[in-house]
Amino acid sequence: MNLTVGFLGLGLIGGSIAKSIRKYHPDYTLIGYNHNYETALLAKKEHVIDIAAKEVDASFSDCDLIYLCMPVSFNEEYLLKIKPYLKTGCILTDVGSVKGTIHHAVKRLSLEKFFIGGHPMAGSEKTGFSNSTDHLLENAYYILTPCEDTPKEAIDRFYTLIASIKAIPIILNAKEHDYAVANISHLPHLIASSLVNLVKTSDSEKETMKTLAAGGFKDITRIASSSPVMWQQICLTNKENIVKTMEHYISYFSEIKQAIEQEDKDYLYRFFEQAQYYRNSIPTKTSGPITTVYAMYCDLIDEAGSLAKVVVVLAEHHISIKNIGITHTRDFQEETLRIEFYEKDAMLLAQQLLEQLHYPVTICS
Repeated sequence: MNLTVGFLGLGLIGGSIAKSIRKYHPDYTLIGYNHNYETALLAKKEHVIDIAAKEVDASFSDCDLIYLCMPVSFNEEYLLKIKPYLKTGCILTDVGSVKGTIHHAVKRLSLEKFFIGGHPMAGSEKTGFSNSTDHLLENAYYILTPCEDTPKEAIDRFYTLIASIKAIPIILNAKEHDYAVANISHLPHLIASSLVNLVKTSDSEKETMKTLAAGGFKDITRIASSSPVMWQQICLTNKENIVKTMEHYISYFSEIKQAIEQEDKDYLYRFFEQAQYYRNSIPTKTSGPITTVYAMYCDLIDEAGSLAKVVVVLAEHHISIKNIGITHTRDFQEETLRIEFYEKDAMLLAQQLLEQLHYPVTICS
């Protein structure tokens, strides 16, 4: 069965979903609207969508599924715009990482029989259609939050579609979803950003900390590079859950501080041991809100042409490199390359090839 799918917004997530649907369902008809019409035209030029809409209008009236991929502050405005064009049986969904506010808006507008909330738990610190990919959602959890009035048949259809683009659908209610992501996504972003700002304000005029902040510091704070606008909106729309989670964290962090002050060896050992055990028990086969990074550190051998040799070896075996750069941390021997890959298999093959040439390699965990 061929479907017609509409997109209101073609940014990173909207663009990636459109590309995934195009990849796995090439016969579907895709219609796209973006506030910047040039983006919609680009998506059409790249054959991601079939129709580039200038407005939210009757061109969406044949849609079997419509994705609302606009910033959350515009949700209600675009719900009102699309409401007149929803045909019987159409599924309306969104991609926001907070579900309570959109569900309230849907209820106010009497759209519950159409609506299934959606949260693809994948992303990137980069934004925009130009950074979207047809594999961003692969192996990522995709949360579905249907309304009480959503027909079971519609839920089943949408669940099947999400699974068909290689994401992993899970059904939750909106309240349960918002509390979970406050803990596993929203609080970590706040911690990463606050840590970066703490180092910024604590650094010397010589920027010693910034100079040394390669390797581990950059890895654990990578998510602080995400969109400020998006995270401002998340904090405002999931305020109660985030504040509750922060209060719990502050209390727990104070407990850790006290253990350090009192030199409580047993507490500190248990603290790190429990964290290590639980962290190692988290499945690695799925991606989280920020896409898994496949990266390694490679110590450069002290000889002429060492860097060129690494690049040539990878190129000869057709291994695509997402990013490469020399780090200045002293955690590793000599000068060290940090190499990012698009896929795990490519990273593991690169590790094997470089180790055969006696390059010390460390996989980023």
